[in-house]
Amino acid sequence: MTSTDDPRFERAIKAIDRANADDPHLIELRGERVPKELTHAALASEWVGRLTPTPSEELRLAARAHHLRRWSLPRSDFPKGRKGYLVWRQALKQRHADEAAQILESCGYDGAFVERVTRTILRKNLEHADAQILEDALCLVFFETQLGDLATQLGEEKTRSVGIKTLRKMSPGAREAALELPIDSAYIELLRQLCATL
Repeated sequence: MTSTDDPRFERAIKAIDRANADDPHLIELRGERVPKELTHAALASEWVGRLTPTPSEELRLAARAHHLRRWSLPRSDFPKGRKGYLVWRQALKQRHADEAAQILESCGYDGAFVERVTRTILRKNLEHADAQILEDALCLVFFETQLGDLATQLGEEKTRSVGIKTLRKMSPGAREAALELPIDSAYIELLRQLCATL
């Protein structure tokens, strides 16, 4: 991953990480119990650096802030069912973008830069390379950290459906990367089977 000497960048990353470190939800990853959103942000940043050799500063910040304080807007605050779920997801994206904007502005970034970051977080411009790279990174983080729990909760048929929908959002290179994730071999085989259907 490219480095930046801009002190605003380092301040923004630290501020985002401080905000996500407050996550009361812990997950187990690679043998450790860690705050969920802090970990997801770090993994998304890691994947961005692996998926492109020269990620823009905007992309790196969008990856770090993509689920900024996600727990602060719980699913239970919205109606049950698919429609309520979609409204919740949209509200989450907007909140992540708004809170990221506040942090970036406080670190000295100008309005045009902040807008580019928030548009990437909102994935409003998916034909733009940064938005697709972020989508790929988030899908890979999802598979690594949530696929096993999802399979336990939903069963095979629904897990396959979610897997297909996720893989369809990914670039071919990201799908290949998914087959190298450090997850149970049964889930790798499932992803391999699903990729073969696309």
